[in-house]
Amino acid sequence: MGKQFILALCVAGIVAGCSRISESRLNPFNWFGRSQEAEVVTTAPDADPRPLVRQIVSLRVEQVPGGAIVRATGLPEQQGYFDGALIPVGREVAENGALNYEFRVNPPFEQTRVSTPRSREVIVGRFVSDQTLAGAQQIRVSAAENALVVRR
Repeated sequence: MGKQFILALCVAGIVAGCSRISESRLNPFNWFGRSQEAEVVTTAPDADPRPLVRQIVSLRVEQVPGGAIVRATGLPEQQGYFDGALIPVGREVAENGALNYEFRVNPPFEQTRVSTPRSREVIVGRFVSDQTLAGAQQIRVSAAENALVVRR
């Protein structure tokens, strides 16, 4: 019985060596074929249509597990501005030790009252990971009329 098992094992090994699994459809490494040169497709980055908030009143960075929350308070011209966000300028990487953001908001659909500055405030926040903060010494947020910077 031992000789038959060894003989069967040798036959199975020889038969397996003759097969061409590398060209088989069962081999997941050849499902897509070889790479080829292709034309480079460049697209313009999506420009954020929202205007910059008129003025930034305050800027704070709050440490949280895994990173920090950048919180900015903006003051638009009148009440009713909505959908504010801190948008990275270019890629969200530290350039020359600085992370740069723009404070953008949507204007109201119709004319609204100006009222008090406190009633017009728009507060936005953005989480920034530890990896993104690693090379940054300062965070800068820009508005239409001013910019605020927080340094380490």
